[in-house]
Amino acid sequence: MAYKRQFYPGTTIPAVNRRKYLDPKKNLKKLRDIAMDDVVRILGHRNPGEDYKSIHPPIEEGKEPACPIRELVTPIEGAKKGDRVRYVQFTDSVYFAPISPYQRAWMYLSRYRGLDTGTLSGRQIIEMRERDLEKLSKELIDNETFDPALTGIRGATVHGHACRLDENGLMFDAWQRYIWDAKKKEVVYVKDQVALPLDRKISVGKPAPEAELIKRTTIFTAYPGGVDMRDDKEVTAYGIRIHKLRTLAGYQPFNVKGV
Repeated sequence: MAYKRQFYPGTTIPAVNRRKYLDPKKNLKKLRDIAMDDVVRILGHRNPGEDYKSIHPPIEEGKEPACPIRELVTPIEGAKKGDRVRYVQFTDSVYFAPISPYQRAWMYLSRYRGLDTGTLSGRQIIEMRERDLEKLSKELIDNETFDPALTGIRGATVHGHACRLDENGLMFDAWQRYIWDAKKKEVVYVKDQVALPLDRKISVGKPAPEAELIKRTTIFTAYPGGVDMRDDKEVTAYGIRIHKLRTLAGYQPFNVKGV
């Protein structure tokens, strides 16, 4: 019997969304189209049109010793060219953001190649070769896992994911990298991800209404309108077992009986 990959249990909306975001065979819906030059400006690693800086010669010009792994693995474009490694970091609000940091890690490692990622309470960093990072950053900003009000692009001082939303529904940002454009009713970035001022405003579009976000989110919550994890019997059984094994057994789950 052929192995069938499994992603996540459950029948509730957050569980279904988790399965969809994790499954690389499922195309994620594109909701906006931010110009690549504007993505480069928000990242802040180089100026649009500037050459990529390299940390080693292109692979085809190198003289590396024979390596069977190198022969098996096809390098991503930035590795072929010798690009330096750069980063992008997303912050996700607890108030029905489309995705949360932990699911970002699962999604990144399930869908993409050539990246390193790390999870903290409210943010998720990606480290990757620069030209590949820019393409991936644009994809993640354009698709349904990003909301202009509840997802922040923040390379430093990322806190605010658990704070109340402001009067326009925006997640708190101590550096105010993005602001509300009352005339267009859109979110615009006025600073790059490390809060250096941009030479012009960059719009990332209109926030989604809460009713739509509740349909798109991966977050279980007791917040009004949300889904409590305890409402999904399959997810609860799966989650409790994992946490019980981790708490009681650490790295020796085989020593715990009847779990």
